[in-house]
Amino acid sequence: MNEQLPDGVAIDDERSRDILGLAWGGAAHFADLLAQEGELRGLIGPRELPKLWTRHVLNSAAVAQFLPSEGSLADVGSGAGLPGVVLALMRPDLEVHLIEPMQRRVEWLLELGTELDLDNVTVHQVRAEELHGRVSVDAVTARAVAALDKLARFCLPLVAPGGSLLAQKGQRAQDEVAKADRVLHKLGVVEVTVHEVDMLGDGDVTRVVEARKR
Repeated sequence: MNEQLPDGVAIDDERSRDILGLAWGGAAHFADLLAQEGELRGLIGPRELPKLWTRHVLNSAAVAQFLPSEGSLADVGSGAGLPGVVLALMRPDLEVHLIEPMQRRVEWLLELGTELDLDNVTVHQVRAEELHGRVSVDAVTARAVAALDKLARFCLPLVAPGGSLLAQKGQRAQDEVAKADRVLHKLGVVEVTVHEVDMLGDGDVTRVVEARKR
């Protein structure tokens, strides 16, 4: 069975249910809200609507398998809620911090927290650097925020010892890792792995850079 969001955004029901599990209903509601209000509120561009479900919602779920078995998560540059809201839905057992400096995006994230009953989420209207020394989590996620060398500087200080930065990257992920090597090691990273995840089995690979701290 296929369902559709407003504006003709298709949901592959069977496959997406396998990926999202019990979070499917919440994720579909989130995508519905984003399809209705995202462009109007400057959260996504008009060209993103046709691929909202696969390229954004399901793509965000690619990180889930690398999250810690328990503890806490911070999503830096949460924006429209990708991947932070999707991950909060998939892992209600984790304490999730959504970090976003822009007021209109923060308002959106707060509304989502209420609409989707995200009791495990705290929204911070700050830049990640402002939380250094104040927040310590088991994993930090980031999607389409900055190049890895820059991302590491404001994300890794939030990661507790033994935790990881999980950054979603494009085809040049390995190049970014090489360029960021010195910065990563300086910030306590002892192991970097580039995971290639084919969420839908269609050859469209998502790369997740996992940088683990000592």
